[in-house]
Amino acid sequence: MDESTASALPGSDGTRAITLRVPAKPEYVALCRLALTGLSQLRAMNDDTVADLKLALTEAVSNSVRHAYGPNGDGHVDVTYELMPDRLGIEVADDGHGFDPDETPSFDAEVSEGGLGIAIIRSIADDFEITSTPGERGSRLRFAKFL
Repeated sequence: MDESTASALPGSDGTRAITLRVPAKPEYVALCRLALTGLSQLRAMNDDTVADLKLALTEAVSNSVRHAYGPNGDGHVDVTYELMPDRLGIEVADDGHGFDPDETPSFDAEVSEGGLGIAIIRSIADDFEITSTPGERGSRLRFAKFL
């Protein structure tokens, strides 16, 4: 695994976890979605739930790719999937530039490029948490969907 790495973590309570580290490049968003598709085969999930999770994951990883490291994307994004007996949790973390998660996005400039990613994830997820601070390195976004 040259550009991306994966590691699995077994749990004693039936939880299965895997972490995927990918370069902060748009072409690796699809790999993150494929990992989610594979995990969705391990538990009964309806197609709508899987589609919602893929959308939320795509928005979260795309935000890290687009905003964390600037135009060159010289960094990585860590995606951790936790398949628990009652839910699927996903964490997307980067070591890029922090931001104020409470700041309202400027829709005038950003709607054409996105700008609704966090709002979309919040609306899809049953549980949502974001940790980031302007001027500090790193952001972490966690969300979960009950199965």
